[in-house]
Amino acid sequence: MTSSPTRRTMMVSLVGALGLAATACTASDDGAPEAGGGEEAAAGFPLTLTDCDAEVVLPAAPERVVLLDSAPVTTLDGLGVLDRVVARAGSFPEGYYDADLAGRLEAIPVLSEDIDTSGHLQISQEVVIAQRPDLVLGLPDGVTREGMRAAGAEVLMPRSYCGGLDQRATFTMLFAEITAHGAVFDRTDRAEVLVGTLQERIDTVASLSPAARTAAVLYPSVGGGPLYAYGALSMATAQLDALGIQNVFADTAQRVFESGTEPLLASDPDLLIVLHQGTVPVDELLGEVLGDGRLASLRAARDGAVLPLLFNFTEPASPLIVDGLERIGDWLSEREQER
Repeated sequence: MTSSPTRRTMMVSLVGALGLAATACTASDDGAPEAGGGEEAAAGFPLTLTDCDAEVVLPAAPERVVLLDSAPVTTLDGLGVLDRVVARAGSFPEGYYDADLAGRLEAIPVLSEDIDTSGHLQISQEVVIAQRPDLVLGLPDGVTREGMRAAGAEVLMPRSYCGGLDQRATFTMLFAEITAHGAVFDRTDRAEVLVGTLQERIDTVASLSPAARTAAVLYPSVGGGPLYAYGALSMATAQLDALGIQNVFADTAQRVFESGTEPLLASDPDLLIVLHQGTVPVDELLGEVLGDGRLASLRAARDGAVLPLLFNFTEPASPLIVDGLERIGDWLSEREQER
């Protein structure tokens, strides 16, 4: 596929906007081509990325990938490189995927499905190293960049998990994430097509005019733990912005933060979107939010305007958040038709 200069310029700009500026070096200091294993290095490699605060150098497109986060699945699938994943760990609810993708994911060996009450993966670094990866996607507690690098693997994280963001989230962050992965896996053309397709879907949902005007996006800790809310730096805000709905916590310059019930009661949003990992029944999940009268007096609770949504449909930036946007849009449309 041949793309226009404008589109190519946009894609390069998106990588820089995400903080994943990539540089390639294919020649040695004396001008001779670099070679690895007796072969000339592939065009675009070695590739240097800035991931969070770390410099990551990839000598070639990764061939053995370990997934410690479910979010990249649809990005890898969209780029046509899911077959490079040799193992996975975490929660991968079938609700994210169509039957074909779910089947291919099921065939990938599972290292751990141990998720704590806050939704964090529990796994030892030694288990990951035993897979001999050259790239690890995700960085849960107990796994370090230094430890993986010593074993011959680099680590990449979703940009929104890195911290240090200083502006309201937009879908540009999603496009930049895809563009960066396209460079990593030497699939820049596939990345460009994927970005274009997602933009068209976003534009379609954005044409809706829902009656609701305010919403809050929450994550309850199962077992009576803290209640978390999502602010300006979360992709939840980008989703609500696309629909013309105000996130009641959009003035909070954080991605996610612990919230008491008082701010929610004071804002009394039209809608509640409750994120979860799919590890507990939905009824139990909603009981964590609305039970014991904590938030039962909210207008959204009284009106039944509460949508449970699997976590990766909103966070972090991946093609799944466009699926999530469509689900929110469909839910709103159905509610308005019932009125």
